[in-house]
Amino acid sequence: MLRALDCAAEASRAPRVPARSGALADRGRESTPASPPSERSAMAERKGTVVLAYSGGLDTSCILVWLKEQGYDVVAYLANIGQNEDFVAARKKALALGAKKVYIEDISREFVEEFIWPAVQANALYEDRYLLGTSLARPCIARKLVEIAQKEGAQYVSHGATGKGNDQVRFELSCYALCPGIKVIAPWRLPEFYRRFPGRRELMGYAEERGIPVPVTPETPWSMDENLMHVSYEAGVLENPKNPAPPGLYTKTQDPATAPDTPDTLEIEFKKGVPVKVTNAADGVTRQAALELFVYLNEIAGKHGVGRIDIVENRFIGMKSRGIYETPAGTILHHAHLDIEAFTMDREVRKIKQGLALKFSELVYNGFWHSPECEFIRDCISRSQEPVEGNVRLSVFKGQVYILGRESPQSLYNEELVSMNVQGDYEPADATGFININSLRLKEYHRLQSKSQRRGDGFVMGRLLQVKWNH
Repeated sequence: MLRALDCAAEASRAPRVPARSGALADRGRESTPASPPSERSAMAERKGTVVLAYSGGLDTSCILVWLKEQGYDVVAYLANIGQNEDFVAARKKALALGAKKVYIEDISREFVEEFIWPAVQANALYEDRYLLGTSLARPCIARKLVEIAQKEGAQYVSHGATGKGNDQVRFELSCYALCPGIKVIAPWRLPEFYRRFPGRRELMGYAEERGIPVPVTPETPWSMDENLMHVSYEAGVLENPKNPAPPGLYTKTQDPATAPDTPDTLEIEFKKGVPVKVTNAADGVTRQAALELFVYLNEIAGKHGVGRIDIVENRFIGMKSRGIYETPAGTILHHAHLDIEAFTMDREVRKIKQGLALKFSELVYNGFWHSPECEFIRDCISRSQEPVEGNVRLSVFKGQVYILGRESPQSLYNEELVSMNVQGDYEPADATGFININSLRLKEYHRLQSKSQRRGDGFVMGRLLQVKWNH
Protein backbone atom coordinates (compact mmCIF):
# COMPACT_ATOMS: atom_id res chain seq x y z
CA MET A 1 0.00 0.00 0.00
CA LEU A 2 1.31 3.45 -0.85
CA ARG A 3 2.14 5.76 2.01
CA ALA A 4 -0.06 8.77 1.37
CA LEU A 5 1.77 10.91 3.95
CA ASP A 6 5.08 10.35 2.15
CA CYS A 7 3.47 11.35 -1.13
CA ALA A 8 1.97 14.42 0.47
CA ALA A 9 5.28 15.44 1.99
CA GLU A 10 7.14 15.07 -1.29
CA ALA A 11 4.49 16.96 -3.22
CA SER A 12 4.43 19.80 -0.67
CA ARG A 13 8.01 20.60 -1.57
CA ALA A 14 7.16 20.87 -5.28
CA PRO A 15 6.87 24.24 -7.03
CA ARG A 16 3.40 25.26 -8.16
CA VAL A 17 2.43 24.65 -11.79
CA PRO A 18 2.31 28.04 -13.55
CA ALA A 19 -1.22 28.65 -14.75
CA ARG A 20 -0.09 30.00 -18.11
CA SER A 21 3.27 28.33 -18.67
CA GLY A 22 2.80 28.00 -22.42
CA ALA A 23 1.72 31.62 -22.82
CA LEU A 24 4.68 32.85 -20.76
CA ALA A 25 7.04 30.82 -22.90
CA ASP A 26 5.54 32.30 -26.05
CA ARG A 27 6.00 35.85 -24.74
CA GLY A 28 9.58 35.07 -23.78
CA ARG A 29 10.38 33.97 -27.33
CA GLU A 30 9.02 37.13 -28.89
CA SER A 31 12.20 39.09 -28.16
CA THR A 32 14.59 36.47 -29.51
CA PRO A 33 14.92 34.63 -32.80
CA ALA A 34 13.02 31.36 -33.03
CA SER A 35 14.97 28.31 -31.91
CA PRO A 36 14.58 24.63 -32.77
CA PRO A 37 12.38 22.65 -30.36
CA SER A 38 15.37 20.99 -28.69
CA GLU A 39 17.02 24.34 -28.03
CA ARG A 40 13.79 25.88 -26.77
CA SER A 41 13.39 22.92 -24.42
CA ALA A 42 16.94 23.30 -23.15
CA MET A 43 16.42 27.01 -22.51
CA ALA A 44 13.09 26.56 -20.69
CA GLU A 45 13.09 26.90 -16.94
CA ARG A 46 13.26 23.48 -15.33
CA LYS A 47 10.05 22.77 -13.42
CA GLY A 48 10.62 19.34 -11.94
CA THR A 49 9.82 15.76 -12.86
CA VAL A 50 6.49 14.54 -14.16
CA VAL A 51 5.49 10.90 -14.67
CA LEU A 52 3.35 10.68 -17.80
CA ALA A 53 0.84 7.87 -18.31
CA TYR A 54 2.07 7.14 -21.82
CA SER A 55 0.34 5.03 -24.45
CA GLY A 56 2.42 5.80 -27.52
CA GLY A 57 -0.61 7.16 -29.37
CA LEU A 58 -1.22 10.60 -30.81
CA ASP A 59 -2.20 12.44 -27.63
CA THR A 60 0.41 11.20 -25.17
CA SER A 61 3.22 11.31 -27.74
CA CYS A 62 2.48 14.98 -28.40
CA ILE A 63 2.01 15.66 -24.69
CA LEU A 64 5.41 14.16 -23.91
CA VAL A 65 7.11 16.58 -26.32
CA TRP A 66 4.93 19.49 -25.14
CA LEU A 67 5.80 18.86 -21.48
CA LYS A 68 9.49 18.86 -22.39
CA GLU A 69 9.02 22.20 -24.14
CA GLN A 70 7.40 23.60 -20.99
CA GLY A 71 10.49 22.69 -18.97
CA TYR A 72 9.58 19.39 -17.33
CA ASP A 73 11.71 16.27 -17.07
CA VAL A 74 9.40 13.52 -18.31
CA VAL A 75 9.37 9.95 -17.08
CA ALA A 76 7.16 7.88 -19.36
CA TYR A 77 5.13 5.04 -17.88
CA LEU A 78 3.54 2.55 -20.25
CA ALA A 79 1.25 -0.02 -18.66
CA ASN A 80 1.20 -3.45 -20.23
CA ILE A 81 -2.40 -4.27 -19.43
CA GLY A 82 -2.90 -6.84 -22.16
CA GLN A 83 -3.03 -4.60 -25.22
CA ASN A 84 -1.52 -5.59 -28.56
CA GLU A 85 1.61 -3.44 -28.42
CA ASP A 86 5.24 -3.52 -29.52
CA PHE A 87 6.70 -2.50 -26.17
CA VAL A 88 10.30 -2.46 -27.40
CA ALA A 89 9.34 0.01 -30.13
CA ALA A 90 7.27 2.02 -27.66
CA ARG A 91 10.26 2.37 -25.33
CA LYS A 92 12.49 3.51 -28.19
CA LYS A 93 9.89 6.00 -29.34
CA ALA A 94 9.43 7.53 -25.87
CA LEU A 95 13.19 7.90 -25.44
CA ALA A 96 13.51 9.42 -28.90
CA LEU A 97 10.81 11.96 -28.03
CA GLY A 98 12.79 13.06 -24.99
CA ALA A 99 11.72 10.95 -22.02
CA LYS A 100 14.53 10.74 -19.50
CA LYS A 101 13.37 7.30 -18.39
CA VAL A 102 10.73 4.79 -19.51
CA TYR A 103 8.89 2.32 -17.29
CA ILE A 104 7.03 -0.54 -18.98
CA GLU A 105 5.10 -2.34 -16.26
CA ASP A 106 3.21 -5.59 -16.84
CA ILE A 107 0.09 -5.26 -14.71
CA SER A 108 -2.05 -7.77 -16.63
CA ARG A 109 -2.26 -10.38 -13.91
CA GLU A 110 -3.20 -7.94 -11.16
CA PHE A 111 -5.73 -6.38 -13.55
CA VAL A 112 -7.49 -9.74 -13.86
CA GLU A 113 -7.26 -10.86 -10.25
CA GLU A 114 -7.84 -7.56 -8.44
CA PHE A 115 -10.12 -5.65 -10.81
CA ILE A 116 -11.82 -7.92 -13.37
CA TRP A 117 -12.68 -10.70 -10.91
CA PRO A 118 -14.54 -8.37 -8.50
CA ALA A 119 -16.51 -7.06 -11.49
CA VAL A 120 -17.39 -10.62 -12.52
CA GLN A 121 -18.53 -11.38 -8.97
CA ALA A 122 -20.71 -8.26 -9.05
CA ASN A 123 -22.18 -8.98 -12.52
CA ALA A 124 -21.17 -5.36 -13.08
CA LEU A 125 -22.92 -3.54 -15.92
CA TYR A 126 -23.18 0.20 -16.42
CA GLU A 127 -26.56 1.26 -17.80
CA ASP A 128 -27.48 -2.38 -18.46
CA ARG A 129 -24.95 -2.95 -21.24
CA TYR A 130 -21.40 -1.71 -20.65
CA LEU A 131 -19.07 -4.23 -18.96
CA LEU A 132 -16.72 -1.46 -17.75
CA GLY A 133 -13.52 -2.53 -19.52
CA THR A 134 -11.91 0.93 -19.56
CA SER A 135 -13.40 1.95 -16.21
CA LEU A 136 -11.76 -1.02 -14.47
CA ALA A 137 -8.38 -0.51 -16.13
CA ARG A 138 -7.91 3.14 -15.12
CA PRO A 139 -7.57 2.67 -11.34
CA CYS A 140 -5.20 -0.24 -11.97
CA ILE A 141 -3.02 1.92 -14.25
CA ALA A 142 -3.21 4.90 -11.90
CA ARG A 143 -2.06 2.83 -8.93
CA LYS A 144 1.19 1.97 -10.68
CA LEU A 145 1.51 5.57 -11.94
CA VAL A 146 1.56 6.83 -8.36
CA GLU A 147 3.99 4.10 -7.29
CA ILE A 148 6.44 5.21 -9.99
CA ALA A 149 6.03 8.87 -9.08
CA GLN A 150 6.87 8.00 -5.48
CA LYS A 151 9.87 5.93 -6.56
CA GLU A 152 11.17 8.72 -8.81
CA GLY A 153 10.49 11.46 -6.30
CA ALA A 154 8.33 13.15 -8.93
CA GLN A 155 6.15 16.06 -7.91
CA TYR A 156 3.72 15.64 -10.78
CA VAL A 157 1.84 13.04 -12.80
CA SER A 158 0.21 13.67 -16.16
CA HIS A 159 -2.18 11.95 -18.54
CA GLY A 160 -3.69 12.40 -22.00
CA ALA A 161 -7.37 12.19 -21.06
CA THR A 162 -9.55 14.87 -22.62
CA GLY A 163 -11.39 17.54 -20.68
CA LYS A 164 -14.75 16.15 -21.81
CA GLY A 165 -14.39 12.52 -20.89
CA ASN A 166 -14.56 10.16 -17.93
CA ASP A 167 -10.92 9.09 -17.86
CA GLN A 168 -9.66 12.39 -16.48
CA VAL A 169 -11.87 11.82 -13.45
CA ARG A 170 -10.89 8.16 -13.08
CA PHE A 171 -7.15 8.83 -13.25
CA GLU A 172 -7.14 11.83 -10.97
CA LEU A 173 -9.50 10.53 -8.27
CA SER A 174 -7.32 7.42 -8.06
CA CYS A 175 -4.12 9.47 -7.86
CA TYR A 176 -5.46 11.80 -5.19
CA ALA A 177 -6.86 8.88 -3.17
CA LEU A 178 -3.53 7.04 -3.20
CA CYS A 179 -1.27 10.08 -2.89
CA PRO A 180 -3.19 13.12 -1.60
CA GLY A 181 -0.32 15.57 -2.16
CA ILE A 182 0.43 14.67 -5.78
CA LYS A 183 -0.07 17.35 -8.43
CA VAL A 184 -1.71 16.51 -11.74
CA ILE A 185 -0.91 18.15 -15.06
CA ALA A 186 -3.88 17.63 -17.39
CA PRO A 187 -2.90 19.34 -20.68
CA TRP A 188 -6.35 18.97 -22.24
CA ARG A 189 -7.70 21.21 -19.47
CA LEU A 190 -5.01 23.89 -19.80
CA PRO A 191 -6.14 26.81 -22.01
CA GLU A 192 -2.66 27.21 -23.51
CA PHE A 193 -2.87 23.62 -24.71
CA TYR A 194 -6.48 23.20 -25.87
CA ARG A 195 -6.57 26.62 -27.56
CA ARG A 196 -3.46 25.71 -29.50
CA PHE A 197 -4.89 22.27 -30.33
CA PRO A 198 -8.68 22.66 -30.63
CA GLY A 199 -8.98 19.35 -32.48
CA ARG A 200 -7.12 16.22 -33.48
CA ARG A 201 -6.19 17.72 -36.86
CA GLU A 202 -4.18 20.47 -35.14
CA LEU A 203 -2.55 17.90 -32.90
CA MET A 204 -1.57 15.82 -35.91
CA GLY A 205 -0.11 18.95 -37.49
CA TYR A 206 2.01 19.44 -34.37
CA ALA A 207 3.12 15.81 -34.53
CA GLU A 208 4.17 16.25 -38.15
CA GLU A 209 6.01 19.47 -37.32
CA ARG A 210 7.90 17.83 -34.44
CA GLY A 211 8.57 14.58 -36.27
CA ILE A 212 6.37 12.52 -33.96
CA PRO A 213 5.24 9.27 -35.61
CA VAL A 214 1.59 8.41 -34.83
CA PRO A 215 -0.71 5.62 -36.04
CA VAL A 216 -3.70 7.90 -36.69
CA THR A 217 -4.41 9.56 -40.04
CA PRO A 218 -7.10 12.10 -40.98
CA GLU A 219 -8.81 9.41 -43.08
CA THR A 220 -9.45 7.14 -40.08
CA PRO A 221 -9.86 9.57 -37.19
CA TRP A 222 -11.41 7.46 -34.47
CA SER A 223 -9.89 6.92 -31.05
CA MET A 224 -9.13 3.39 -29.86
CA ASP A 225 -8.22 2.14 -26.39
CA GLU A 226 -7.31 -1.49 -25.75
CA ASN A 227 -6.64 -3.60 -22.71
CA LEU A 228 -6.90 -7.28 -21.84
CA MET A 229 -10.63 -7.01 -21.13
CA HIS A 230 -11.83 -4.99 -24.10
CA VAL A 231 -11.29 -2.51 -26.90
CA SER A 232 -13.22 0.75 -27.05
CA TYR A 233 -13.72 2.99 -30.07
CA GLU A 234 -15.03 6.55 -30.09
CA ALA A 235 -14.64 10.02 -31.64
CA GLY A 236 -14.23 10.99 -35.28
CA VAL A 237 -16.79 9.47 -37.61
CA LEU A 238 -18.30 7.59 -34.65
CA GLU A 239 -19.50 10.82 -33.06
CA ASN A 240 -22.52 10.76 -35.38
CA PRO A 241 -24.61 8.09 -33.62
CA LYS A 242 -26.43 7.06 -36.79
CA ASN A 243 -23.19 6.05 -38.55
CA PRO A 244 -22.53 2.31 -38.37
CA ALA A 245 -19.11 1.03 -37.40
CA PRO A 246 -16.79 1.48 -40.40
CA PRO A 247 -15.47 -1.67 -42.09
CA GLY A 248 -12.32 -2.92 -40.45
CA LEU A 249 -12.93 -1.17 -37.14
CA TYR A 250 -13.22 -4.25 -34.95
CA THR A 251 -9.90 -5.78 -33.91
CA LYS A 252 -10.65 -8.22 -31.06
CA THR A 253 -13.61 -10.16 -32.49
CA GLN A 254 -14.45 -11.76 -35.80
CA ASP A 255 -17.61 -10.76 -37.66
CA PRO A 256 -20.30 -13.15 -36.35
CA ALA A 257 -21.59 -13.64 -39.90
CA THR A 258 -18.26 -15.14 -40.96
CA ALA A 259 -17.48 -16.89 -37.66
CA PRO A 260 -17.03 -20.70 -37.60
CA ASP A 261 -20.08 -22.82 -38.32
CA THR A 262 -19.22 -25.15 -35.43
CA PRO A 263 -19.68 -23.90 -31.85
CA ASP A 264 -17.20 -24.27 -29.03
CA THR A 265 -18.61 -25.89 -25.91
CA LEU A 266 -16.94 -24.82 -22.69
CA GLU A 267 -17.28 -25.80 -19.06
CA ILE A 268 -16.34 -23.07 -16.56
CA GLU A 269 -15.79 -23.86 -12.90
CA PHE A 270 -16.43 -21.18 -10.26
CA LYS A 271 -15.38 -20.94 -6.62
CA LYS A 272 -16.61 -18.05 -4.50
CA GLY A 273 -17.91 -16.40 -7.66
CA VAL A 274 -14.51 -16.44 -9.40
CA PRO A 275 -13.70 -18.61 -12.44
CA VAL A 276 -10.95 -21.06 -11.53
CA LYS A 277 -10.95 -23.43 -14.50
CA VAL A 278 -12.17 -23.57 -18.09
CA THR A 279 -12.29 -26.75 -20.18
CA ASN A 280 -13.02 -27.05 -23.88
CA ALA A 281 -15.23 -30.08 -24.42
CA ALA A 282 -13.99 -30.67 -27.97
CA ASP A 283 -10.24 -30.91 -27.45
CA GLY A 284 -9.92 -31.09 -23.66
CA VAL A 285 -7.87 -27.91 -23.42
CA THR A 286 -7.94 -26.52 -19.88
CA ARG A 287 -6.79 -23.25 -18.34
CA GLN A 288 -6.66 -22.57 -14.60
CA ALA A 289 -4.38 -19.61 -13.81
CA ALA A 290 -6.38 -16.38 -13.83
CA LEU A 291 -4.51 -14.58 -16.61
CA GLU A 292 -4.19 -17.63 -18.85
CA LEU A 293 -7.87 -18.50 -18.35
CA PHE A 294 -8.97 -15.01 -19.34
CA VAL A 295 -6.69 -14.90 -22.39
CA TYR A 296 -8.05 -18.25 -23.55
CA LEU A 297 -11.67 -17.09 -23.21
CA ASN A 298 -10.77 -13.98 -25.22
CA GLU A 299 -9.44 -16.24 -27.96
CA ILE A 300 -12.54 -18.47 -28.08
CA ALA A 301 -15.06 -15.64 -27.81
CA GLY A 302 -13.20 -13.48 -30.31
CA LYS A 303 -13.18 -16.33 -32.84
CA HIS A 304 -16.99 -16.51 -32.60
CA GLY A 305 -17.64 -12.75 -32.66
CA VAL A 306 -18.89 -12.59 -29.05
CA GLY A 307 -18.89 -9.34 -27.08
CA ARG A 308 -19.67 -6.51 -29.53
CA ILE A 309 -21.90 -3.63 -28.46
CA ASP A 310 -22.63 -0.19 -29.93
CA ILE A 311 -24.22 2.14 -27.37
CA VAL A 312 -24.91 5.70 -26.32
CA GLU A 313 -24.07 6.16 -22.65
CA ASN A 314 -24.20 8.90 -20.03
CA ARG A 315 -20.80 10.23 -19.06
CA PHE A 316 -20.25 11.21 -15.44
CA ILE A 317 -19.66 14.86 -16.36
CA GLY A 318 -23.16 15.14 -17.82
CA MET A 319 -23.08 14.54 -21.58
CA LYS A 320 -24.07 11.55 -23.67
CA SER A 321 -21.44 9.82 -25.80
CA ARG A 322 -21.38 7.05 -28.35
CA GLY A 323 -19.03 4.14 -27.77
CA ILE A 324 -18.37 0.86 -29.53
CA TYR A 325 -16.92 -1.92 -27.39
CA GLU A 326 -15.56 -5.44 -27.79
CA THR A 327 -15.51 -7.47 -24.56
CA PRO A 328 -15.19 -11.14 -25.58
CA ALA A 329 -14.07 -13.02 -22.45
CA GLY A 330 -15.99 -10.64 -20.20
CA THR A 331 -19.23 -11.43 -22.03
CA ILE A 332 -18.81 -15.19 -21.60
CA LEU A 333 -18.03 -14.80 -17.90
CA HIS A 334 -20.96 -12.44 -17.36
CA HIS A 335 -23.42 -15.01 -18.72
CA ALA A 336 -21.80 -17.92 -16.88
CA HIS A 337 -21.58 -16.16 -13.54
CA LEU A 338 -25.18 -14.93 -13.72
CA ASP A 339 -26.25 -18.53 -14.18
CA ILE A 340 -24.26 -20.12 -11.37
CA GLU A 341 -25.15 -17.29 -8.99
CA ALA A 342 -28.89 -17.70 -9.58
CA PHE A 343 -28.44 -21.44 -9.00
CA THR A 344 -26.69 -21.12 -5.64
CA MET A 345 -27.72 -17.82 -3.99
CA ASP A 346 -30.76 -17.21 -1.83
CA ARG A 347 -33.42 -15.10 -3.56
CA GLU A 348 -33.55 -12.28 -0.99
CA VAL A 349 -29.77 -12.10 -0.63
CA ARG A 350 -29.51 -11.85 -4.39
CA LYS A 351 -31.97 -8.94 -4.51
CA ILE A 352 -29.79 -7.01 -2.07
CA LYS A 353 -26.65 -8.01 -3.96
CA GLN A 354 -28.15 -6.80 -7.25
CA GLY A 355 -28.74 -3.38 -5.71
CA LEU A 356 -25.12 -3.30 -4.52
CA ALA A 357 -23.94 -4.33 -7.99
CA LEU A 358 -25.83 -1.45 -9.56
CA LYS A 359 -24.13 1.01 -7.20
CA PHE A 360 -20.76 -0.69 -7.69
CA SER A 361 -21.03 -0.31 -11.47
CA GLU A 362 -21.87 3.36 -11.15
CA LEU A 363 -18.96 3.99 -8.76
CA VAL A 364 -16.49 2.19 -11.00
CA TYR A 365 -17.70 4.02 -14.11
CA ASN A 366 -17.44 7.38 -12.35
CA GLY A 367 -13.91 6.77 -11.08
CA PHE A 368 -14.50 5.96 -7.40
CA TRP A 369 -12.76 2.57 -7.25
CA HIS A 370 -10.53 3.71 -4.39
CA SER A 371 -13.37 5.31 -2.41
CA PRO A 372 -14.46 3.95 1.00
CA GLU A 373 -17.97 3.25 -0.29
CA CYS A 374 -16.64 1.19 -3.20
CA GLU A 375 -14.35 -0.78 -0.88
CA PHE A 376 -17.34 -1.45 1.38
CA ILE A 377 -19.50 -2.66 -1.51
CA ARG A 378 -16.71 -4.91 -2.81
CA ASP A 379 -16.44 -6.48 0.63
CA CYS A 380 -20.21 -7.04 0.77
CA ILE A 381 -20.31 -8.57 -2.71
CA SER A 382 -17.32 -10.77 -1.91
CA ARG A 383 -19.16 -12.06 1.17
CA SER A 384 -22.23 -12.81 -0.94
CA GLN A 385 -20.14 -14.99 -3.26
CA GLU A 386 -19.11 -17.61 -0.69
CA PRO A 387 -21.75 -20.12 -1.85
CA VAL A 388 -21.33 -19.34 -5.57
CA GLU A 389 -19.55 -22.52 -6.57
CA GLY A 390 -20.00 -25.03 -9.36
CA ASN A 391 -19.71 -25.64 -13.09
CA VAL A 392 -21.53 -23.98 -15.98
CA ARG A 393 -21.61 -25.60 -19.42
CA LEU A 394 -22.15 -23.24 -22.34
CA SER A 395 -21.87 -22.92 -26.09
CA VAL A 396 -20.20 -20.06 -27.95
CA PHE A 397 -21.50 -19.60 -31.47
CA LYS A 398 -21.79 -16.75 -33.98
CA GLY A 399 -21.87 -13.83 -31.59
CA GLN A 400 -23.93 -15.52 -28.88
CA VAL A 401 -23.40 -17.36 -25.59
CA TYR A 402 -25.88 -20.17 -24.87
CA ILE A 403 -26.14 -21.73 -21.41
CA LEU A 404 -26.47 -25.52 -21.68
CA GLY A 405 -26.47 -26.66 -18.05
CA ARG A 406 -25.05 -26.25 -14.59
CA GLU A 407 -24.24 -28.22 -11.42
CA SER A 408 -23.11 -27.24 -7.94
CA PRO A 409 -22.61 -28.76 -4.49
CA GLN A 410 -24.11 -25.51 -3.14
CA SER A 411 -27.22 -25.64 -5.34
CA LEU A 412 -30.48 -24.44 -3.81
CA TYR A 413 -32.37 -26.22 -6.59
CA ASN A 414 -34.40 -29.19 -5.26
CA GLU A 415 -35.45 -31.37 -8.18
CA GLU A 416 -37.93 -33.41 -6.14
CA LEU A 417 -39.49 -30.32 -4.58
CA VAL A 418 -40.04 -28.57 -7.91
CA SER A 419 -41.04 -31.64 -9.94
CA MET A 420 -44.54 -31.79 -11.45
CA ASN A 421 -44.43 -35.58 -11.13
CA VAL A 422 -43.52 -35.91 -7.45
CA GLN A 423 -45.31 -34.17 -4.58
CA GLY A 424 -42.28 -34.27 -2.29
CA ASP A 425 -42.19 -32.30 0.94
CA TYR A 426 -44.81 -29.82 -0.24
CA GLU A 427 -48.56 -29.61 0.37
CA PRO A 428 -50.33 -28.02 -2.65
CA ALA A 429 -53.33 -27.04 -0.50
CA ASP A 430 -51.05 -24.59 1.37
CA ALA A 431 -50.89 -22.48 -1.77
CA THR A 432 -54.55 -21.49 -1.28
CA GLY A 433 -53.78 -19.53 1.87
CA PHE A 434 -50.64 -18.09 0.30
CA ILE A 435 -52.67 -16.77 -2.65
CA ASN A 436 -55.46 -15.43 -0.39
CA ILE A 437 -53.03 -13.48 1.79
CA ASN A 438 -51.26 -11.99 -1.25
CA SER A 439 -54.56 -11.10 -2.93
CA LEU A 440 -55.79 -9.11 0.10
CA ARG A 441 -53.76 -6.05 -0.81
CA LEU A 442 -54.90 -6.20 -4.43
CA LYS A 443 -58.56 -6.56 -3.47
CA GLU A 444 -58.40 -3.52 -1.19
CA TYR A 445 -56.62 -1.41 -3.77
CA HIS A 446 -59.15 -2.15 -6.51
CA ARG A 447 -62.12 -1.78 -4.10
CA LEU A 448 -60.95 1.77 -3.39
CA GLN A 449 -60.37 2.42 -7.08
CA SER A 450 -63.91 1.28 -7.93
CA LYS A 451 -65.38 3.44 -5.17
CA SER A 452 -63.49 6.48 -6.43
CA GLN A 453 -64.57 5.75 -9.98
CA ARG A 454 -68.27 5.55 -8.97
CA ARG A 455 -67.95 8.83 -7.07
CA GLY A 456 -66.34 10.43 -10.09
CA ASP A 457 -69.00 9.09 -12.46
CA GLY A 458 -71.75 10.42 -10.16
CA PHE A 459 -70.15 13.86 -10.11
CA VAL A 460 -69.92 13.96 -13.91
CA MET A 461 -73.53 12.83 -14.30
CA GLY A 462 -74.70 15.49 -11.85
CA ARG A 463 -72.88 18.20 -13.78
CA LEU A 464 -74.47 17.02 -17.04
CA LEU A 465 -77.98 17.12 -15.54
CA GLN A 466 -77.34 20.59 -14.15
CA VAL A 467 -76.23 21.86 -17.56
CA LYS A 468 -79.26 20.30 -19.21
CA TRP A 469 -81.67 21.84 -16.61
CA ASN A 470 -80.13 25.30 -17.03
CA HIS A 471 -80.78 25.16 -20.75
